[in-house]
Amino acid sequence: MTTSPAPTRQFDLRRLYTAAALIPAVYIIIVHLAPWALTLLLIAVGSIALLELYRLSFQSRLNHVLVGVGLAVFLLTVAHSHLSLPLLELLLGGVFALAVTTVLIGTSSAYRWKDPLLALFGVLYVGIPLSTVVSARSLPSGAFLVLFLAVVTWASDSGAYYAGTLWGKHPLMPSISPKKTYEGLLGGLVGAIAAALLAQLWFASELSWTDAVALGILLTLTGLVGDLFESAIKRRAGVKDSGGILPGHGGMLDRIDSLLFTAPTFYYYVAYVRGLLPPL
Repeated sequence: MTTSPAPTRQFDLRRLYTAAALIPAVYIIIVHLAPWALTLLLIAVGSIALLELYRLSFQSRLNHVLVGVGLAVFLLTVAHSHLSLPLLELLLGGVFALAVTTVLIGTSSAYRWKDPLLALFGVLYVGIPLSTVVSARSLPSGAFLVLFLAVVTWASDSGAYYAGTLWGKHPLMPSISPKKTYEGLLGGLVGAIAAALLAQLWFASELSWTDAVALGILLTLTGLVGDLFESAIKRRAGVKDSGGILPGHGGMLDRIDSLLFTAPTFYYYVAYVRGLLPPL
């Protein structure tokens, strides 16, 4: 009697190829170009992710006028620091614009409130977190702080992926994301803390070793929440990936789901816990 061999876990090499192509470009934009270049990158990346989210949320009811207004509010939200726009007033104006748009385009009564709320949710979910990356870039030594955020978030994601692929046996939250394991979480923690300590030693001297360890832990945990949050959205929509624009990674929203939670955590830590806000 023969038994079938146990399934082997395999890495998706397309992830490596995609990362090898994108990482140098992102590094140059963060460190060597003017701050507005990063803002433009975030607007482009966020717009694609927001369109993917709207496609998942609205599905067959996707209304291009409402989506267009949502994208306009998103663009202003990400760029509000550069444009000196107060964020709260901007968001209140966005709520008003979305509500008026819903009335003008004649959305059916069944979705009159749901559709603008879904459009606003996209702005809050994608736009505000990405705006904190722009805000972090405006801090003293902001380029290297943003680089720290990117490196640690990437190291946490990669550590979790490879540790989970090699050794993952104990599911973390199978009802939301069957592939997430405790082993992957541990691998993400190790990768993030190691990357944070190396980054602190190499280019992020504004942060202490204690900050590096604390941020390694915080960014891993918040990144996991971001990953699970997006997984819940996809499960509700009945899809595996938000899109297919990035080989090996799925959609743009799949790629930045962790960043959407690590970015505000990082910004508020360095700005208020470490007090790195510029003097008034």
